Amino acid sequence: MRQAVLLTAILGVGWMTPVSSQSKSAAEQGFERLKALEGSWIDVDGTFGSKGAVAVTYKVSSGGHSVVETFPVATPYEMVTVYHLDGNELVLTHYCTSNTQPRMKSPGLEGNVVSFTFAGGTNIDPGKTSHMHSARIEFISADEIRATWDNWDNGKSDHSATFRVTRKK
Repeated sequence: MRQAVLLTAILGVGWMTPVSSQSKSAAEQGFERLKALEGSWIDVDGTFGSKGAVAVTYKVSSGGHSVVETFPVATPYEMVTVYHLDGNELVLTHYCTSNTQPRMKSPGLEGNVVSFTFAGGTNIDPGKTSHMHSARIEFISADEIRATWDNWDNGKSDHSATFRVTRKK
């Protein structure tokens, strides 16, 4: 009897042990990488007109269930993007200065990249309205990322914007 109780206790503790990162889905892995960005990030190339200044911030919110990205920080064009998991997908909603709110989805981390594709939005007619249509975040290191956002207008690719930032130390 004592052995059965001990075995039950051991198995119970093992069952409650957190799942390793190796068994997480690609979406969960991508979200963990986004959460690890929390903090302030410096504009490396001057993309936002503020080379060497804080251009992007990331904040983990909603009890760890969302990541809020703000850029370009403290400008009249400041925008917010919120990332979170939705089932087996990593999703975002981008709150743009153009008063569009594109939603995008991603299967998650592939190598060191998370790529998002358009999945609808508000104030958008995809065949007419100018809007962000895809995004790609490359995790160069724990302290450097490169992001590319692709804009569509009149139903086709219009232009891309790439920014590279490093973590403020």
